[in-house]
Amino acid sequence: MSIKLFTATKAFIIHNSKVLVVRESSKYEDGANAGRFDVVGGRVEPGERFDDSLLREIKEETSLDVSIGKPFFVNEWRPVVRDEQWQIIGVFFECKTNSDKVILSQDHSEYKWINPANYKEENLISNLYPAFEAFIEKLN
Repeated sequence: MSIKLFTATKAFIIHNSKVLVVRESSKYEDGANAGRFDVVGGRVEPGERFDDSLLREIKEETSLDVSIGKPFFVNEWRPVVRDEQWQIIGVFFECKTNSDKVILSQDHSEYKWINPANYKEENLISNLYPAFEAFIEKLN
């Protein structure tokens, strides 16, 4: 089986010290985690700048306007999507917004703002655990 390689940008969107997480909808055709929560983000398209990619994904998934900070974590995960093996290199950024008014895309069914320290109490996809640990360490 050949492996498809992608680069993804992921956003820890912060508002009032809380992080936005979104629940993957079963309608998301590239999904592998329906019913679980993730942070906003997605694949960088060929020729697209990483920051433009992140702003596009945030706008598409939440309609929020954000300012992008520096990357704080890099990770890799290998989901199987539609019987294809994917390898995704994800770069996580802290982003800030002045609004908590989220309008979800059809790829997501719910959102919530969580205390980052309580991430283990949420139904998060497992590849987020190291990112939350790095984020909390950065705050201390």
